[in-house]
Amino acid sequence: MVKVGLTGGIGAGKSEVSRLFASYGAVVVDSDRIAREVVEPGTPGLAAVVAEFGEDVLTPEGALDRPRLGSVVFADPGRLAALNAIVHPLVRARSAELEAAAAPDAVVVHDVPLLVENGLQSLYDLVVVIDASEETRLDRLVRLRGMKPEEARARMAAQATREQRLAVADFVVDNDGPLEALAPQVEQVWARLTERAAEQR
Repeated sequence: MVKVGLTGGIGAGKSEVSRLFASYGAVVVDSDRIAREVVEPGTPGLAAVVAEFGEDVLTPEGALDRPRLGSVVFADPGRLAALNAIVHPLVRARSAELEAAAAPDAVVVHDVPLLVENGLQSLYDLVVVIDASEETRLDRLVRLRGMKPEEARARMAAQATREQRLAVADFVVDNDGPLEALAPQVEQVWARLTERAAEQR
């Protein structure tokens, strides 16, 4: 098994690369998706978030009100750390379960947005970084996700720099260009990853 950490700044195109890896046969462990699952209604994770942040972070239906919680934690590093202390251990535990269920010769791709920010690179055999310029990422966030430019810039500024991400990369996928330029690069990386997995059988 080869454990791969996949990361990239917001708007770099990580979801598309994850989708391509999955289509080639990778076991994709999506930290963002798991982070949503562990705070769904009825979970111990949601109960812990409510105990920490109060009932105000719930929708009328009893689900987590993500925009409201986001407005609290992104403005206050201390509150963000408190949220991370609840969610991260739950995400790690679920990720470990999914990895343990994979085949011995699998390529397990962990899609981890904040890999560099949280210093997690040592947990993986290899790190793949999706790279795109700040201008490209800003354009995508505004045009495709409907963010206001200042909101997009704030989200980008809260993450690691491009240089910090590239410093930990074993493979870099350049996603500054059109979508059709992405697949050939990802396919090349996939070939290297499957070679490595075969060596480790």
